[in-house]
Amino acid sequence: MHLPRQLGPLHDLPDTPEAYDAVLADVTEQALARLTPEGSLEHPDCDDDIGDTSLGVTSLLALAWQRGKDPRLPEAVRRSLAFHLRERVYTEDNPGYPNLKACNTGLPYARYVLEAGAHPIGDWPSTVWALLQAVNVLDLADGLVEDDQRAELRQVADGYWRWLTEATFFNPQEAGNQAIGCVVGGLMLARHLPPDRAESVRNRAIALYVDHIRAHRVADRGALLPPEHGGAYDNNYGPISLSFLAQAHRVSGEDVFAEDGDTLARYIDARLTGGGFDNGGPRYSEQHSGFESVLGLRYFSARIGSDLGRYRGDTRWGRHAVKADGKVDGHFAWMLVWQIQDTTRWHRTPSTAPARHQLRAGTVSVAFDDRMTPSLVEAAGTYYLPAAVNRQHGFGPVLDGFLLCRPMGEVRVRDVRADGLTAKLVTTPVVGRDHVLRHVRSLYVTDGTRLWTTVAVERLPGTPYLLAGLPYAADDGDRLRRVASGAVTAAGELRLTHPDPDRPDHFDARTDTTQEQAAFALAADPRGYGNPDEGWRHLIASTALEAAPAPGSPEDLHLFAVRYGGDAPFAPAFAHDPTGLTIRTEAFTAVVGPLAGDARGEPELSLHG
Repeated sequence: MHLPRQLGPLHDLPDTPEAYDAVLADVTEQALARLTPEGSLEHPDCDDDIGDTSLGVTSLLALAWQRGKDPRLPEAVRRSLAFHLRERVYTEDNPGYPNLKACNTGLPYARYVLEAGAHPIGDWPSTVWALLQAVNVLDLADGLVEDDQRAELRQVADGYWRWLTEATFFNPQEAGNQAIGCVVGGLMLARHLPPDRAESVRNRAIALYVDHIRAHRVADRGALLPPEHGGAYDNNYGPISLSFLAQAHRVSGEDVFAEDGDTLARYIDARLTGGGFDNGGPRYSEQHSGFESVLGLRYFSARIGSDLGRYRGDTRWGRHAVKADGKVDGHFAWMLVWQIQDTTRWHRTPSTAPARHQLRAGTVSVAFDDRMTPSLVEAAGTYYLPAAVNRQHGFGPVLDGFLLCRPMGEVRVRDVRADGLTAKLVTTPVVGRDHVLRHVRSLYVTDGTRLWTTVAVERLPGTPYLLAGLPYAADDGDRLRRVASGAVTAAGELRLTHPDPDRPDHFDARTDTTQEQAAFALAADPRGYGNPDEGWRHLIASTALEAAPAPGSPEDLHLFAVRYGGDAPFAPAFAHDPTGLTIRTEAFTAVVGPLAGDARGEPELSLHG
């Protein structure tokens, strides 16, 4: 089976003016065929996320007219805009909506579900989306929309902004992408208002960003990130937040949006494998956005000088939102408008600067988490997740069911490049169940096609082993195929173990269950509301690669050596003396310096081919 949503890299989609004109031409034909006598452009199967969708298609038609002057479009734009203003603007409070600060204000808002009292919780983001569709139509209205209709739309957009920022609590779902989207809406709206009102709205938008979003950023992997549904980052919504930061900077020119976007972009770059696979987040562990991410990934790929477009998006949504039949839905249409208007081009080559939480060269990459243990390993086209043993997750030595990978002190890192090799040495102080402090030194070396991992720790009692990953997915053209094994060899005995497949807290990679499905099954709340990462943390055991100590280890150390990729014989040799630990493989020789490190206590590493 294939993973259902992570398809091709987003930078593989053509983004020339001609390609975008072809997309708009297709949307035009679909919309003109769909337009109802009432003026609706909603997809007939749309029932939720509906409050902004007709207006979104209207904005795409307005952009198509501005670019091509198709004579059929002015009437369609006016009729569909009239439909939205007449049928999709609500001013009576939605029964059951829990986030109002002022009742019966008469301010306009958009509904997530049209029926009164049906799932009102989604009205805040739906109103943000409607505001963004409205300001796009206002931007594109010249020569297309009559003055009276334009004035009515401007008044409704201003009302949306007031409902979002006065009548309700701001960002009630604690969703960074929604909150930054609201800020963007205010910044764009201000350009259509009288000077005094414009200044007030613009200042309020920037203050909301600084005081309610930026001030509450969450730390992960050395970066401060806009919080997303209670977490630091979500692999679906995080790149969407990046797109909103790009648009905020484009509209306002304020440095704060560029600086925070650079931080988020570098974070995404570090956590993303070279092949573009990623998972994890407080809402959708494996769902991926498509066109909604393009603006941000493209804009900031140019700013930070890295190939963020390798991100594997859902290319079924590569141009715009679609329903099950593949036909256009107006949801999030503003992102397509903005990415067409933006002239930034993709930066397609990797950054050469070493990053603490990333090791990457050629087709090999390792993404590290806050503990500097791998969160994703990519080698030979296969992707490995942290395995689980006895409720503990990660990569590292295991003794009597205890995983030695949680830092009890400062984690030190040294990056080295030499002779076509790229290496990272990580030194982690850990405490076992016996309360003894030990130092785990993990060396990762790659030649761009294979990855060698060597882990050294003071000699342990009993029969330890190295937890070396959960093989999970592999490249299969543009798709990712679920797997339960990979091309891995070890100096010692290598075992691939599987837990009981009939327990939800045991993950057997041989089954058809995806990590996302398993994570939501263990989450405390329903799918769509629960935190799959929190659920996944309840996993007791998983399929796991387990490597026994390497033969020939020094008497005072336990050494584990694993190679991901390659089919050549693997028999590393080791030597340990006061000058350090020497590791010799078929491809390199590395010397890891004494545990005390250099004069500053930093780990020492030398490497040559």
